[in-house]
Amino acid sequence: MKRLFAVIGDPIGHSMSPVMHNDLFAFYQIDAYYLPFQVKPDDLEAAVKGLRALGAGGFNVTVPHKQRIIPYLDEVDELAQAIGAVNTVVSDGGKLIGYNTDGPGFLTGLASCLPTVKGKKILIIGAGGAARAIYFTLAKEQPLAIDIANRSVDKAGSLIEDCPYIADSNAYSLGEADTLIHEYDLIVQTTSIGMAPKIAEQPLNVTALKAGAAVCDIIYNPLETKFLHQAKTNGAAIQNGIDMFVFQGALAFEKWVNIMPDVDRMRENVLKQLGGASC
Repeated sequence: MKRLFAVIGDPIGHSMSPVMHNDLFAFYQIDAYYLPFQVKPDDLEAAVKGLRALGAGGFNVTVPHKQRIIPYLDEVDELAQAIGAVNTVVSDGGKLIGYNTDGPGFLTGLASCLPTVKGKKILIIGAGGAARAIYFTLAKEQPLAIDIANRSVDKAGSLIEDCPYIADSNAYSLGEADTLIHEYDLIVQTTSIGMAPKIAEQPLNVTALKAGAAVCDIIYNPLETKFLHQAKTNGAAIQNGIDMFVFQGALAFEKWVNIMPDVDRMRENVLKQLGGASC
């Protein structure tokens, strides 16, 4: 009997996860399939009950359900509980356990351009859900400091206050961060600024970078944002959002079937999908 896996969100038609995971099930000869389900916010509880009743082996959770799903799960991993968001659910003997692989996925993918964040000074741009997952994950890795720059300094400050893991952190406006850009070993752009179709925008000027700095932008449409292009031109090692997306999916797949999949295959698959995508 085929095992069911899924992704729930609203909207969901743009998701690249079904193609990525179904390819992996075929590649590893696993008798399973992965379906996208559009679930309206008011139907979330019923959807979780339905997936439980169907015996789903697990599922991914995307916008706008990552926070709201927590009360409907039986157990939530420590990191996901701290972040306050779940993107991966595993069914363990019928018990639904929530995890967050967004931050760990970013950290795992980051290793190709920055092997360790221990002792590094980091700037995160943005204070939304992705920034929260990345901030909480990096804070556990003994960085020298992690600062957050955001249009709303109060929101950045609240994110810092919420984190239970020790990290020397300051909240800055984007203008303040602009003047400090030369201090950071790693800069992580987590907002939608520069995403297609508004590709001419960028959140900060990255012309005065520290020698050897790494700069990441979790956007992958376009694959190289104006922000990343400027960083590369000024000597930085750069990374777009493909690695974070691929590794968060790989970590979810591993939790479901105990196989760490071929991430190069996953990356090629995602790039093929992006090549045919309009947005």
